[in-house]
Amino acid sequence: MLWALIILILCGIPGRDIPHISFLELLSFDKFVHTGIFFVLILLTVRGFILQTRFEALQKKAKLTAFVLCVVYGGSLEILQGTVFEGRSADIFDFIANSFGCTMGLILYKQAERLALAKFIK
Repeated sequence: MLWALIILILCGIPGRDIPHISFLELLSFDKFVHTGIFFVLILLTVRGFILQTRFEALQKKAKLTAFVLCVVYGGSLEILQGTVFEGRSADIFDFIANSFGCTMGLILYKQAERLALAKFIK
């Protein structure tokens, strides 16, 4: 939830307050950022749903629930950027990058989990 709050704050910062670095814009760095933050968001969300013990159904459908929740969250943020946040605009390509990050996180969840566990076991 903390990571989702951080994303909300970052997405709410007025566009004029975000530094613009021209060579990074040429590489569509913004889309990599969107992909990366939603990749992390879904990893954290799936893990949290699996670790919680109060709702068994949520544990069993952790990946699907997390995916739907994170994609809807990404879409909602784009709508907020287009309607509520000052100096921001909605971008369908940001939504696609958000969703791509969620998809990649879901696909690579098991590998990320093994890697994280391997680091803690050492």
